[in-house]
Amino acid sequence: MGLTSNTVLILAIVVGVALFAATVWLWPKLSGRTWRAVTGRVGLLLATQLALFSAIGLAANKSFLFYGSWADLFGQQTEMGKVVDHSMSSKDIKVVDKQHLDVPGGTKPQVGGQILKVAITGQKSKITSPGYVWLPPEYFQPQYKDKNFPASIVLTGYPGTAENLIKGLNYPMTAFKQAKSGKMKPMILVMLRPTVAPPRDTECVDIPNGPQTETFFGVDLPQAITDTFRVGKKPENMGFIGNSTGGYCALKIAVHYPRTFGAAAGLSAYYEAPDDPTTGNLFMGDDKLKKRADVLYSLERKEPAGTSFLVTSSEQGEPNIGDTRKFIKGVKGPDRVSSIILPSGGHNFNTWRREIPPMLVWMSGRIHA
Repeated sequence: MGLTSNTVLILAIVVGVALFAATVWLWPKLSGRTWRAVTGRVGLLLATQLALFSAIGLAANKSFLFYGSWADLFGQQTEMGKVVDHSMSSKDIKVVDKQHLDVPGGTKPQVGGQILKVAITGQKSKITSPGYVWLPPEYFQPQYKDKNFPASIVLTGYPGTAENLIKGLNYPMTAFKQAKSGKMKPMILVMLRPTVAPPRDTECVDIPNGPQTETFFGVDLPQAITDTFRVGKKPENMGFIGNSTGGYCALKIAVHYPRTFGAAAGLSAYYEAPDDPTTGNLFMGDDKLKKRADVLYSLERKEPAGTSFLVTSSEQGEPNIGDTRKFIKGVKGPDRVSSIILPSGGHNFNTWRREIPPMLVWMSGRIHA
């Protein structure tokens, strides 16, 4: 009966429907002007509306994972995290916890893989950010003990949490199932949110006298990954994935660092950093820095390096369709571009869940060990 369980959602819907039916059925009996009749009508209306709003709220929370538990919802989650060093830790990536997938035999890493909860510190940017690392089962199997694996950085949108990538968008489980069925090669996923200086939305920009977010994602994080895990250091070994703000970051970083990333996928990405209260003054009047943050401008001036791009949008429901088509036209060989254009789909988790499985197959075909 957890906050995000289907049982709670179905129960809330059933209660809402039942109260609505009871209101319709009992309304004639409560049509008088006595205090009992008035109180009964008010009570039924309030109870029905409360049940309906609860059902809508539970459905929205299940889709977007604003809260992970009842304790989280009511502000009772106050226990401090504990730091536990494990053998896979390095000077840049500290493992603080381990999880496993809910699959048969999943408690054994060589069967179900492993999800590491980590804290990642950038040597140049001096930024520390929490995140998760998905290591596929093959990473732990004896026959692969000397083998490298491809890796992809995966970013949420703003102001999402890295946990959304596991529970909401199902990245590890999707990668596990697709590799098991032979649709894609086993791949390491390094999952974070782009918000490395919360609550500010830094848009993966090196802000003058502020957080050096581009340096963290474009330089520090790839270095930390290759220093900690069995991942090669060539562009064809590493990809970048993101949705919304994360998609903007993925495309922009791959354009700026073609010698680090061989492929990038932007799901519902936009192509220019916004300027609003959440971002603050990102560029401090520096026009060169502002142009660098413009993906279409940077793409036009990109060094040709054979980078592969995947962009997604929909004919109805996504505001980025025009700029996505501009991006597709702007990619010049030997770089390559692919797309997923849905007939309809909004800027939300349901749309991205339709795009993630084919995107991972595409990514698996573009990067390798």
